[in-house]
Amino acid sequence: MSATGGTPKTRSSEAMIRFDSVSKRYPGGLEALSEVTFEIPRGTMAFVTGHSGAGKSTLLRLIALLERTTRGQVLVAGQNLRRIGRRRVPYHRRNVGLIFQDHRLLYDRPVFDNVALPLVITGLDGPELGRRVRAALDQVGLLSRERAYPVALSSGEQQRVGIARAIVGKPPLLLADEPTGNLDPDLSREIMALFERFNRVGTTVLVASHDLELIRGTGYPRMVLDQGRLVQGLDHAGEPAGA
Repeated sequence: MSATGGTPKTRSSEAMIRFDSVSKRYPGGLEALSEVTFEIPRGTMAFVTGHSGAGKSTLLRLIALLERTTRGQVLVAGQNLRRIGRRRVPYHRRNVGLIFQDHRLLYDRPVFDNVALPLVITGLDGPELGRRVRAALDQVGLLSRERAYPVALSSGEQQRVGIARAIVGKPPLLLADEPTGNLDPDLSREIMALFERFNRVGTTVLVASHDLELIRGTGYPRMVLDQGRLVQGLDHAGEPAGA
């Protein structure tokens, strides 16, 4: 399987994520990604692995439009991201749930407010806001902690708040950047079980992780990056949830 030839056999119209010869070069000459090509079908859960600095985070940032490509194109749900202007970027991000290793919570706000933030930004308020926030907290097992402040939570609970915030808007795509990097093995498996649950109802999930032991235990397809190049495409075609 070639570095760019590991594309699952699926029609482009069925791909949730598609990279076509994507490169990303930063000022100073660092090429974080080089000629990366792959497709991930809708409804798939998959991993991207590689050593620190391999380009995993950059790949996720391109999908979320936190960065722009230098060359090539990224398509999400058939939408070419090069054609999305600055004013339309927030609308794109409403369809992408982002989960970070460092949680990125607001420590002066309670759990409820942290999870509600994406909905508040869209203008939602009133009873519907409360219903959706509590539904998201219930899914991650934190409904009883809605009034707690992040500092009072364990690291695992803080990560689950970050996951609730990512799913509260019901995005069709979840991106997780080293979500278990600061967690012990048992908590890491619990977090992966949450992602599997979301995937079973049709959400496409892409997780960047260097924890190969954890990934092998899931049985889900993975890609491997090395110094910005895709050295292994999906090791088997991801099947959409419910297939």
